[in-house]
Amino acid sequence: MKKNTIKKLLLITAIVIGFPAKAQQPDPPGQVSGNEKPKNEAYLFAHMTHNDYGRLYYSVSLDGLHWENLYGGKRVFEEYKGHPDICKGPDGKYYIAGNTGDDAKAINIWVSDDLITWKKHSDYTPDLKSTPDYSNALQRIGAPKLYYDKDSQKFIMTWHTPHLEGIKGDGERYWRSQRTLYVLSKDLKTFEGPPNRLFDWDMGTIDVFIRKVGDSYYAIIKDETYPTLYWTTGKTIRIAKSKSLLGPYSLPQQSISPNFREAPMLIPSPDDKIWYMYYEQYPGVSYGLSIADNLNGPWFQASGYTFFSDWDKYSLPEKVRHGCMITISKKEYDSLVKKFGK
Repeated sequence: MKKNTIKKLLLITAIVIGFPAKAQQPDPPGQVSGNEKPKNEAYLFAHMTHNDYGRLYYSVSLDGLHWENLYGGKRVFEEYKGHPDICKGPDGKYYIAGNTGDDAKAINIWVSDDLITWKKHSDYTPDLKSTPDYSNALQRIGAPKLYYDKDSQKFIMTWHTPHLEGIKGDGERYWRSQRTLYVLSKDLKTFEGPPNRLFDWDMGTIDVFIRKVGDSYYAIIKDETYPTLYWTTGKTIRIAKSKSLLGPYSLPQQSISPNFREAPMLIPSPDDKIWYMYYEQYPGVSYGLSIADNLNGPWFQASGYTFFSDWDKYSLPEKVRHGCMITISKKEYDSLVKKFGK
């Protein structure tokens, strides 16, 4: 009886101090050890917040896992509005795309040498109804995103546009009618022709961005069909693949995230051998992180953003929302911290 009581006390003590939780969670792969110099030295997360939707805030990280607010959680560029997305061009300058709202006619682009001072670069007003095979497009532009393709020496800008309004009893038809459009540009001042649809398959997609890894292009998407027993991938993050920037892209792979996740962001680990895919559980509930050593998968989910230190293998400031993550140099990291402060 006395031995059983002691065992129970030890078990309760172990649970209270969290020993089992620490013991069963290995650290995420991709970090460097000792004095090894990371290939990816630092990271910037440009984002909005739950209480200030569509405005620009910065958080930074040295390991791609633990993020800290800059500027005391204040806006870093008052003029900006949109879903922040930053791309480094061939001239070494940074470009950020945004728009004042989904019903705005123009996409606005700014340029910066140092991620600190931004100046207006251009506005692009697409004729959405001139999109081939999409003349029923509504005047909506969602979450414009940029990628510079070294092979073609062109930027590709993607965004989502629906073709059906929501109706009483079926508000979701607006979202499942979203299609991803794109336009090409050499300099983000002049743009080639009308918008085009990125995918030749027909399903709702939003928040799409493109990356090239090896010989393949990957389109990271949010599947915007509502999840059901017969469409279990609805409202999840998925990836489609192509040998060409403009496709054709494969049908999306299986889900990387749980349902009701959006605004994916992809960064390479400090040792450049692992991929970290972040995504938001909306609306502003939490952030998830999936990890793989190959964009083709398989992916697993890390534990984090719980605000329980024993369980957090990654952490972000509270109430951060949609944005982008990019790699930056340690020098750029130091300059941002010096300018804005933590």
